[in-house]
Amino acid sequence: MRDKEPLAVSSESRASIAVPDKLRRFAPLLGMLMFPVMGMFYALVNGARGTVHTLVTPLDTWIPFVKFFALPYSVWIFYIYLCLLYFLKKDRKVYYECLVTYAVCAMTCYGVYLVFQTTVPRPVLTGDDPFTNLVRYLYRRDQPFNAFPSIHCFSSYMVMRALAKSGFKNKLNRVLIYGMSTTIILSTFFVKQHVVLDALSAFLLVEIVHRLVVSRSNAGWPLARKLVSQMRGWSA
Repeated sequence: MRDKEPLAVSSESRASIAVPDKLRRFAPLLGMLMFPVMGMFYALVNGARGTVHTLVTPLDTWIPFVKFFALPYSVWIFYIYLCLLYFLKKDRKVYYECLVTYAVCAMTCYGVYLVFQTTVPRPVLTGDDPFTNLVRYLYRRDQPFNAFPSIHCFSSYMVMRALAKSGFKNKLNRVLIYGMSTTIILSTFFVKQHVVLDALSAFLLVEIVHRLVVSRSNAGWPLARKLVSQMRGWSA
């Protein structure tokens, strides 16, 4: 009995399966999966440990509690998502630089929280109106620790910084992004989640990290070039 001849494998069948064109353009969005991962890291450090410091200054005591600022404070992360999507549409380089900047800044904050934990005194809440209840929800969701540097402030300042250095800034997007970022930063003071030093340290952190990321992006790290080139190939 004759042995069966082996089936011939065509070059087409050996070729890797191509990514559908409709999916390729969404490949850069995979970078935003880091946000839930960062959220899990934050949950690990969101609690009291050992000595807790306070960085309240006289200026902070003069800033009143304004419950209405709970609204811009609570929409912060959705605002950051929208900014990143806008940057992705306008300039992928700015988008990738923001992702790297956020990741480095967030991990730096977590490291600081582990060795230097701070707290912010919270007011006693009275009333049952929607804004007071929103503040109550924010207070329950986020423990009064891990404030220095402020993640709300660094990320809001980061998108301002990225837009300022971009080639697509105009009067409208400056008004919208600068205005909303400033409102969110101020909201951290008015709802008594952060103090002035939390914000100043966040600004300094972004200035250092973003400058480094942009300079390395312009120079082109070999690994970064390879990854960006691959992602551009997927989304071409």
